Amino acid sequence: MHHKVISIMSNCYNETDNVENFYREVRTVLEQFLSRYDYEILFIDNASTDGTVEKIKAIIAEDPSVRLIVNARNFGQIRSPYYGLLQTRGDAVISMASDLQDPPAMIKEFIVKWEEGYKNVIGIKIHSKENKLMFLIRKAFYHLIASISETEQIKNFTGFGLYDRQFIEVLRSLDDPYPYFRGLIAELGFNRAEVPYLQPKREKGRSKNNLYTLYDFAMLGFVNHSKLPLRIASFIGFSVSSMSMVIAFGYLAYKLLYWKTFQVGIAPLVIGSFFFGGVQLFFLGIIGEYIGAIHTQVKKRPLVIEKERINF
Repeated sequence: MHHKVISIMSNCYNETDNVENFYREVRTVLEQFLSRYDYEILFIDNASTDGTVEKIKAIIAEDPSVRLIVNARNFGQIRSPYYGLLQTRGDAVISMASDLQDPPAMIKEFIVKWEEGYKNVIGIKIHSKENKLMFLIRKAFYHLIASISETEQIKNFTGFGLYDRQFIEVLRSLDDPYPYFRGLIAELGFNRAEVPYLQPKREKGRSKNNLYTLYDFAMLGFVNHSKLPLRIASFIGFSVSSMSMVIAFGYLAYKLLYWKTFQVGIAPLVIGSFFFGGVQLFFLGIIGEYIGAIHTQVKKRPLVIEKERINF
């Protein structure tokens, strides 16, 4: 009898302290379903430098259901996990981080929901034991992107979830070299279940997120799902220009009425120049983000370049 396959896909980079524990916990949960499903665990490694690859190879030697892709370099946290999803063969694919901040125990609940008929089952991070300031900043971003997006955005969603093979096949057809995966879940319209969870604190190692990667996530979300920043630029440009004309005529009229006593001075010119310069630079940056996104799409570079793949 042919069993359906559950794929676990985990993107990792310098997680030598976590991959073995991650594998054991995931395997323990999957063993509850072995009578109904086959499984595979796919690691996609972003060119780790700390021995992570060697530990995964040792796991593969003991368990033929584990697979590994090693990237030629670090392709980041946007492209690599997305590419990993496309390399799976399961009827359902569960994407989760290998640092154990996505609780493996939730795999069971995801599969149960999938069996009920949901195409996608996603984890919603209602609270986190991570740095409180970072959690608040992330939460504020989710609210902001949801408020300005032209399509529905899921708040407190990081990509942790189960995705049906039908959804994965649609991702294959998109051919997007720099996708904003979190936004695609709602945009593509598959029925979904949302499962709340508490994100545990990272026990070992350090987070690979930094200010740049978080900014990259944020701007990718903005330019992929909203034209509002460009429209705000046009609106503010028109408003400031109109206000400047009104003030200019006001100054002219006041000077004509009080020619001998009113001294205009240079301060308004200096303040105005700095203000307009700041506004122009800010919105040039916004326009640059959109042009950069177009440039990335036009180049059509591959998501990642593989160095090796094992057990395929």
